[in-house]
Amino acid sequence: MTRTERLLIGGAWTEPDAGYYEVVDPATEEVVGLAPEASRAQVHEAAAAARGAFDAWSRSKPEERAAILDRAADVMARDAERHTVLAQAETGATTATARGMQVAVGVSRFRRYARGALEPVERALPPQINEAGPMGRAGVFGAVAARRAVGVVSCVTSYNNPWANPAGKIAPALAMGNTVVVKPAPQDPLSVYAMARALEEAGVPPGVVNVVTGSAAAVGEAAVDSPDVDMVSFTGSTAVGQRIGEVCGRELKRQLMELGGKGAAIVLDDADLDSAVRGIGTTFAFYSGQICTAPTRVLAQRGIYERLVERLAGAVSFMRVGDPRARGTVVGPVISAAHRDRVESYVALGREEGARVVAGGERPDLARGFYVAPTLLADCTNRMRVVREEVFGPVVVVVPVDDEEEAVALANDSDYGLIDYVWSGDVARAFRVAARLRAGGVGVNTVGRNMEAPFGGFKKSGVGRDVGSYALHAYSELQAVVWPG
Repeated sequence: MTRTERLLIGGAWTEPDAGYYEVVDPATEEVVGLAPEASRAQVHEAAAAARGAFDAWSRSKPEERAAILDRAADVMARDAERHTVLAQAETGATTATARGMQVAVGVSRFRRYARGALEPVERALPPQINEAGPMGRAGVFGAVAARRAVGVVSCVTSYNNPWANPAGKIAPALAMGNTVVVKPAPQDPLSVYAMARALEEAGVPPGVVNVVTGSAAAVGEAAVDSPDVDMVSFTGSTAVGQRIGEVCGRELKRQLMELGGKGAAIVLDDADLDSAVRGIGTTFAFYSGQICTAPTRVLAQRGIYERLVERLAGAVSFMRVGDPRARGTVVGPVISAAHRDRVESYVALGREEGARVVAGGERPDLARGFYVAPTLLADCTNRMRVVREEVFGPVVVVVPVDDEEEAVALANDSDYGLIDYVWSGDVARAFRVAARLRAGGVGVNTVGRNMEAPFGGFKKSGVGRDVGSYALHAYSELQAVVWPG
């Protein structure tokens, strides 16, 4: 399945200036393919190509943009099984995750924003009566607030979902009339090239979509600092987001950032523990914990604390770790050897800090692959680094709390605020707690998502909101148009 890709710049598939680097299967440690290593000059060339294509694309009819996005979804769906194989090879995701949560979600997002291209962009405002004065004669003035394309958007994506994450940036950006430069994560860029080929087959004009890759930090930096880039949409770590924000701040470039998370899962003493365990268990199973929305920090009221820990440990015992292609596997590898070492270092740190290892804690006995055992740490405190810092792996920490007040205080005592969770048998109580949580989203008795609800974080978990129509707003600027009646 080994493949070699080229850069996509201005509609031309281009040889990279800096050669190629290997993309490795996290489950087998075998080479999946060779990804191009762009130079800074090539990244800036891609942004210039997007700038050149912007005027015509932004003035194209919404129906034309919608048709292209819809055709691209058709092409992606046609080749879904091939894309599933590639996504699994790049990420180590289980087959069900690669098929259903990566490729299928990517396709559905192109479908959603094909419809989104047709959403109204103008909103009429109430007329205003102005008296005569320095600004002119008296009159009645009408106005509309109109959403306009931002310009060239640099889409810098994360490694944990090479289909859903890029699609969630590219599709709404194109729907609103922007052109894009896509810089995928270095660990799994090949799927994004497959997405670009689908868009090319669907008829996207040259220069509207450009893809540049590289393992060097300079490639991502060039995708942010190019003078032709008007907006940066980034998903990744808070530390990288802060550096991007500094660069964007100097030029006042628009930003949309979905950064780290340390989701607090408050489990109150009247909660359905089976429901809570199923929800919290997604941390171990889903992307091997490599998901910023995971409920990784459990704040359990003392009345149900020991029972919850026992049931979580029981759930871990049924989670088969191994080959993501094998039937029955629940937890696959993490993305790389370096990340495996990082996750393991946090488990070791938790031990040193006094946490009790209830389950996991040791490297699985597998000959190849970057595997981490699902690990449950109990008897934690909110001062521990393993509780406060994002691990981004199959690790859950449990902190006992006395009451609702302490749970809310500890949940909010965090640098992060992406998605928190509340489990309670009293829905009114759960909603009362949710209203006090400093997080961009709160799940009440669920880890499920409504894909029209705004998504984004408080504090260091991000800037801005996307998903649903909120993504269309994120990739547009508001323009006021005023006229005399």
